[in-house]
Amino acid sequence: MEVISLGWRTDLALLELAGSTVEHRSTHVVVRTPASPTYAGGNFVLLRRAPLRRDTTDWLRRFTATFPAATSYAFGIDDPEVSGDDLQTFGRHGFDVTTATVMTARAVRDPSRTYPGALLRPLTTADDWEQRVDLAAACELSDASRAFRAFAVRRAALKRGLSDAGRGRWWGAFAGGHLLAAVGLVDVGAGLARFQELETHPEARGRGLGTSLVHHASAAALARPEISTLVMVSDSPAARRVYERVGFVATERQAQASRRT
Repeated sequence: MEVISLGWRTDLALLELAGSTVEHRSTHVVVRTPASPTYAGGNFVLLRRAPLRRDTTDWLRRFTATFPAATSYAFGIDDPEVSGDDLQTFGRHGFDVTTATVMTARAVRDPSRTYPGALLRPLTTADDWEQRVDLAAACELSDASRAFRAFAVRRAALKRGLSDAGRGRWWGAFAGGHLLAAVGLVDVGAGLARFQELETHPEARGRGLGTSLVHHASAAALARPEISTLVMVSDSPAARRVYERVGFVATERQAQASRRT
């Protein structure tokens, strides 16, 4: 059975590209990430409809049987019009319920605000990707510890692998040879491309740099005949405003529920 929501459909495609397995069942989808069995974002159940209150306990039992090593319960709902209220049956069991906005675009417009003098181009060299790790560390709100940097290095290696394989492209905005912002756009098939991780260095924010980069990456992707629709998902109003400036519109909602086991 096909996943209805573009948000979840592109999420699942990204997870599969990263090594996760996706198993479609009649009432739900099971997503597993064998390399990270305790990672809630890679080990979850996507329900095809919001559960009834009387079914919640049964879903918790089934989740435990499916993910015996999990440290958190994690559920999503494959409904483009879902709201947080649809997951309150989990809220009554102590779950945190979060919602995000799915935005799409089939064409983009020039933003009114741009960052002058920035060089917008794909990340290609080893130095580019090293600077991508540095940018991730600079944007990390918590202490940029050695553990986080090791995580950022692994994540950059995965992205570079997708880029080298022609499945995605990571764009950077450079000034004076320094990477100030970056964003990824991955071709997930069926005419869809999904944006990932728009990040701008804290010292370069508020100048239209992210908007310029998103517009540039969007225009390049839509010029390819195999891509017709761009997708982004975010729970951040600030991030959504960046995409709105170049023509993205909110088309769906995405809701999730999670709790420690």
